Amino acid sequence: MSPTRMLIDVRPLRTYPVFRRLLIGRTVSVLGSFMTMVTVMYQVWDMAHSAAWTGAVGLAQALPLVGFGLFAGAWVDRGDRRRIYLAATVGQAACSALLAVQGFTGHVPVVGVLALVAAQSFFAAVGGPAAGVFVPRLLPKEQVAAGLALNQITAQAMMLIGPALGGLLLGWLGIGACYLIDSLSFALAFYGAYGLPALPPEGEPSRAGLHGVLDGLRFLAGHRVVRGALITDLAATVLSFPASLFPLVNAERFGNNPRTLGLFLSALAVGGITASALSGSVTRFGRPGLVMLCGAGAWGGALVLVGLTTSPWAGLALLVLAGAADTTSVISRSTIVQTRTPDALLGRVTAAEQIVGQAGPSLGNVRGGLVAGWTSGTTALVSGGLLCVLAVASVGATTPELWAAEGRKKFSE
Repeated sequence: MSPTRMLIDVRPLRTYPVFRRLLIGRTVSVLGSFMTMVTVMYQVWDMAHSAAWTGAVGLAQALPLVGFGLFAGAWVDRGDRRRIYLAATVGQAACSALLAVQGFTGHVPVVGVLALVAAQSFFAAVGGPAAGVFVPRLLPKEQVAAGLALNQITAQAMMLIGPALGGLLLGWLGIGACYLIDSLSFALAFYGAYGLPALPPEGEPSRAGLHGVLDGLRFLAGHRVVRGALITDLAATVLSFPASLFPLVNAERFGNNPRTLGLFLSALAVGGITASALSGSVTRFGRPGLVMLCGAGAWGGALVLVGLTTSPWAGLALLVLAGAADTTSVISRSTIVQTRTPDALLGRVTAAEQIVGQAGPSLGNVRGGLVAGWTSGTTALVSGGLLCVLAVASVGATTPELWAAEGRKKFSE
């Protein structure tokens, strides 16, 4: 394969202006969201001076996604996904505008700030499943993986830039201005999706309420390839997500140097950006199930080695490798989900994928913290990585369809 074909496939940007506009709007909005994440954490800490309250920010973000995600997915599968996404975007912008108002006035208690964060997360729980149908509906099947890789690299880049930019703007402009910038960023996301055609479900619309949710769960339980993809992601996050262990490992191994900790926290994103930039060979390979299993296994193996190494630079290099493996696995998993799921069910399945992506790392951080409290940071890292490798091997052994899964296949498996 030529070196240029190893680079990220940009054909969707060149040949589909609608996708290009959508990606630009999404990228700017993600940047604003990461800025808001930093601003909320700073404001809540400044108001309460309590780690419990800053921890409650994550809870306010996760609970609406977990509690309403599947019902939102069923609703999305009953209507025009474009309209639903636009309405959800307006709702998120309104929440950021209200956060800006309270940031300028300073008269809202911390509970009120968390309520606005939860409301914005509710709208995200609706908008995420609606946006999940855009790539497979806008691009031909052979370019879906490339479109997802472009989404991934922009998200990873904004994860690196957004928090740092948010911190700078906090110091220069203050809390209210940061929230206001985020509110304005949703205007570009709205513009990016406004030119889309109507996107009603292809096939029979979802049944209302709980019946529609149960239909989606039955599909997930019965489709071995999609089910295996989501279980693989849970194995990589719930069993081995390492972020909560970084401060302890940094203290145990590297003298509690804050500069080393900062590099540890950035290394995963650097690996993710690198893997996305070099994803051309992966997205053209045509066997996302095999790539996903290998990527998830490499993630776990790299974390085992991070736990065993005594060199800070070797640890950072291994975290870069882990981030690259995880991003490769995520791109492949999303390709499986979005090409193997019937359009009429895609909102619900995307909602389940969103819940897994949100709740899995949070549960993984809890697991890591508990194991480290009972033993050590090294034990928590090594045991988590080993459990991940064993779980991924088990999924591969019991779901042979994944090894041959191709993104262009139909939905019957």
